[in-house]
Amino acid sequence: MEGTRVRPDAELTETDAGVIAFAQVNCSDPNFVDNIDRQLGPGPFELVCLFVSPEADFQTLVAETSDRFGAADVLACTTAGEIGRAGYQDNQIIALGFPKKHFNTLTYAIENIDALDEQSVAGRLIDARLDLAQRAPERPSDFAFLMVDGLSLCEEQLTAFLSAGLGPTPLFGGSSGDGTRFEKTWLARNGQILTNAAMIVLARCDQPVRVFSLDHLVPTEQRMVVTAASPEGRVVHEINAEPAALEYARLLGMDPNQLDQFTFAEHPVVVRLGDAHHVRAIRQVRENHDLVFFSAINEGMVLTLATHDDIVAHLERGLADLSHPIAPDIILGCDCILRRIEAGRSQKTRAMSEVLSGHHVVGFSTYGEQIGGLHVNQTLTGVAIYPAVKDGV
Repeated sequence: MEGTRVRPDAELTETDAGVIAFAQVNCSDPNFVDNIDRQLGPGPFELVCLFVSPEADFQTLVAETSDRFGAADVLACTTAGEIGRAGYQDNQIIALGFPKKHFNTLTYAIENIDALDEQSVAGRLIDARLDLAQRAPERPSDFAFLMVDGLSLCEEQLTAFLSAGLGPTPLFGGSSGDGTRFEKTWLARNGQILTNAAMIVLARCDQPVRVFSLDHLVPTEQRMVVTAASPEGRVVHEINAEPAALEYARLLGMDPNQLDQFTFAEHPVVVRLGDAHHVRAIRQVRENHDLVFFSAINEGMVLTLATHDDIVAHLERGLADLSHPIAPDIILGCDCILRRIEAGRSQKTRAMSEVLSGHHVVGFSTYGEQIGGLHVNQTLTGVAIYPAVKDGV
């Protein structure tokens, strides 16, 4: 595509030998662990991350991979879809190996995130960050990667104080998924299966990195006010003093009975935070006309209807910008499920997949993304990891 800067060997293959090792198998493969191991190669690895289709046997995967990669930490989460060699894919297990040759990492789990001792968690994070800096002072690039239970309703608070404890280290992440069912999501660390939890990776690298977030939404002049809500459940009961779903549909000029996930993906609402707008994506409508959101919502919040740029063209521009002055070796991406839904509704899934594949984006579709101190929706958020810079290039 015009504007794309990728390596001549742009297609990810089983033998692709970049800064990060990559593997992909179908979740129905009876030898999925052996094939992941073979594709990743001998390592040795500091960390292996697994992004797992909800159709996979998660328990078996966790049990069989916990000690498969030597001393490496092994983290896993379920997804709302996978991003693999062919872009948007389903029924896959995506594996990323972070080699000791290029990375030092430190990982840990945060359990019971609905009842956090924030001071204790923040103190642990600060100690971990300083410990990693002392262990790898010669590796100048760093980032923090968060995987969090996508049904916990706790991402906002967790992300805010984690970001505060990270200092200059940039944070990004994704909320685990369950396809489009929204029933049960899973995390795992070193053989321990977790719910109502989060896992954080602190990484230092000898290659350049760039944490980023892209969204293609454009605010309109149409505003509305949340007049009744239950913030603890991310539920809006009333907008403009009317039943929430009925008023949202009226502002769109739609029949309320036509509201569905496609509507929410195509007609998002945003809230202004500082100088920027951020999506407050709608997850579902209830029979009593309540609207359930993916992100925090409060009474008195002013919401703005948004339209959007062409999702494919915007993605191409955003990823091309990451390729100057040199293309990334690989991009680990956390992509909102609503972007995948929008692409499917507009028959642009193939075009989106071609852009993602052409720019070496791999990762998973999420129930929400984290960037800095914010939990957001309808974005592609991640880290671009670059090959070694030589001769000033």
